[in-house]
Amino acid sequence: MIDAIMERIQVSHEMVVHLGTGQVGEADWPGNVVAFVFDFSAANFVYHARPTAKLLDRDAERARLALIVTREAAARLLGEQIDMEDKQRFHIPPALRGIIFALRDCGFHPEARLVYRVAKSIEALCELLQLHQNDDLMLFGAAGTVSLADSQRLMVARRFIEDRWAEKLTLDTIARASGLNRAKLTRGFRDLFSCSVADAIVEQRLGEAKQMLLVTDLPVSSIGYRCGYLNNASFARAFSRHYGVAPTQYRASRMAA
Repeated sequence: MIDAIMERIQVSHEMVVHLGTGQVGEADWPGNVVAFVFDFSAANFVYHARPTAKLLDRDAERARLALIVTREAAARLLGEQIDMEDKQRFHIPPALRGIIFALRDCGFHPEARLVYRVAKSIEALCELLQLHQNDDLMLFGAAGTVSLADSQRLMVARRFIEDRWAEKLTLDTIARASGLNRAKLTRGFRDLFSCSVADAIVEQRLGEAKQMLLVTDLPVSSIGYRCGYLNNASFARAFSRHYGVAPTQYRASRMAA
């Protein structure tokens, strides 16, 4: 058993969040709570109708995020009682995945980080409940969905893109790095992330380009080249298509603001 204690974030008197690897520690939660526990390495989460520290500590070696909230607060946000079954496991949809990874990866100063994580925790809960209400959550392990082993490999592939976005990436390169064949890689990306591998690469590169436009004085053409575009015209077209504005206009509007 890992002796480390997960980071605890007190969101409100009705909600507590635990983040990281290790044990929950002292579970001084409010009464009558439910839990949504996200597994960062497998892109799924499980619902616990009657969570305990002992139950959550079974996965102490895994990096995870646990949203602990009173049943009453969840019902108030949802407009009705939660009707999930205990220990049901679901895929993490892309929109929700972005929120929980932003919560995990926040690099702000400690005081700002706390405020940011509290806000993101509330956003994650609201997004999850909205997805549930709209029947947009997909059961993990249902027929036609990605297996646990493959979802973990797909997360390796996604992180490979996030870490190596500036390099020349091919399906074969990513498939070898993740231990998947090309067919499982392409199909799995669509099933798990609702995008193609190429879309994920473009999204990562353009996100990095957008950040460079804001925080550096590099010429637009240089930023495009660093992000894998061989000429300024192709970079401008891709950026405009993705964000609805040309890179030069985006930089100018942000500087004016």
